[in-house]
Amino acid sequence: MHVVVNAAMSADGKLSTVRREQVAISGPEDFARVDRLRAGSDAVVVGVGTVLADDPHLTVKDADLLEERIAAGKPAQPARVVADSQLRTPTDARIVDDAASTYLLTTEAAGAERRAAYPESVEFVTAGEERVDLLRAFAALAEAGIEDVMVEGGGELIFSLAESGLVDELRTFVGPQLIGGRDAPTLADGEGFLTEFPSLSLEDVERLDGGVLLSWTVEQ
Repeated sequence: MHVVVNAAMSADGKLSTVRREQVAISGPEDFARVDRLRAGSDAVVVGVGTVLADDPHLTVKDADLLEERIAAGKPAQPARVVADSQLRTPTDARIVDDAASTYLLTTEAAGAERRAAYPESVEFVTAGEERVDLLRAFAALAEAGIEDVMVEGGGELIFSLAESGLVDELRTFVGPQLIGGRDAPTLADGEGFLTEFPSLSLEDVERLDGGVLLSWTVEQ
């Protein structure tokens, strides 16, 4: 499995405001890049916090990209995956509609009654007792044929994936604004690393939408 983390952040490293309200950090050039990255992926992954804050659809928008996927023998849309230990994803969230297949990565603590509230099309991957065991969950996704994975946040999930050694590439668009706020979410939140910090190798730098796209590989 190959995992690419993609995120847009302000010049001071914030993903959104202290109220976790979505901010337009990038523009049309970067939106098109993200659509291409989604189209080239088998699945797009987010944490439940992103679902609760933004209600994303996580689908490919460009019709030509959809046709290319179909011509290649792939589903029209990549699968959508939510890391959700307690199944807090709303049952009417856009991410569980029928536009694409959806996996909820969850735990033993999420009971059968809660699971039964979701559409029958939703597939559950149970890994861990109270917190999603990402290594086991991603191994299950790989067994289901998901190899190229795009992660779109948020910071808690990105940190946990990096901590588990699951990130291969990091692509960050740095936008031309300051958001501020000591409690505003950043690219990698969670508990933070105290030792053995993951090392990155800068592969490319590109100007986009008044900001800059940084492409890194993670040294394993």
